[in-house]
Amino acid sequence: MFVVTLIAKAGALQPALVESLRNAWGGQSAQWLAPDEAAEFAMERAPDNGPQVWTDLQEQSVDLVIQPFTGRRKKMLLADMDSTMIQQECIDELADEAGVGAHVADITARAMNGELDFESAIDERVGLLKGLDESIIGHVLKTRISYMPGGRELVRTMKANGGFSALVSGGFTAFTAKVANELGFDENRANTLEIAEGILTGKVVRPILGQQAKLDALGEITTRLGITADDVIAVGDGMNDLLMLSNAGTGVALHGKPALQEKCDVRINHGDLTALLYLQGYAKTEFA
Repeated sequence: MFVVTLIAKAGALQPALVESLRNAWGGQSAQWLAPDEAAEFAMERAPDNGPQVWTDLQEQSVDLVIQPFTGRRKKMLLADMDSTMIQQECIDELADEAGVGAHVADITARAMNGELDFESAIDERVGLLKGLDESIIGHVLKTRISYMPGGRELVRTMKANGGFSALVSGGFTAFTAKVANELGFDENRANTLEIAEGILTGKVVRPILGQQAKLDALGEITTRLGITADDVIAVGDGMNDLLMLSNAGTGVALHGKPALQEKCDVRINHGDLTALLYLQGYAKTEFA
């Protein structure tokens, strides 16, 4: 048995569209998870024309996900931070304060799309921050960082249902510690900026947490909790998230870079982080 989930921005999902697709695919009665925002219906087998319908619905600003019905409600959330749980790339914001924002942002975009080696790219970008006072981190956190809509609801709802949440970022611990605390994550992992006498040295403390480290986190945390990778829903936006997303039970590319979207089956481009709850069958009335 499969479940088809349709998600749009609040108020943008038309009942007629849901019923039309349900009828075309011979699905069971549609269930509304949130009025005019998210709906689902079950069907016996995945449709052959799913990829084409996904493309058509994207043009109508509607996300479509088809997945097995059994096992979709997960026991753990594994999330990227930059451009996933927060709306910015923290290193880009630091660089902008240092007057090298455009150059660093270009490197970040290319690295997240898989065009550059992640470790080399982070070394190059952090090198441009050399000499900044460490107080700049607190300033950026206070004035430049905003949370992705739906993040608090996602973490709180999964925790309220016995789930574990881990924030695993290629960014920096100075940011993940704050974000994890604000959103209620149980654990966070990230890179560490080297600081000497209150000044950024332009170096990253080794080892660098990249794509493999995120996959390692998936294995280490699930083993510790006594669950499997199939019990995990993971979310990210860049190519350094690919291994994590590919090996989790459900891997979600949220507003993902083009290169990542090409490799992911579950793609959310119009919904926010609450989409990860809808995919698990939670109704909006069940959000914590």
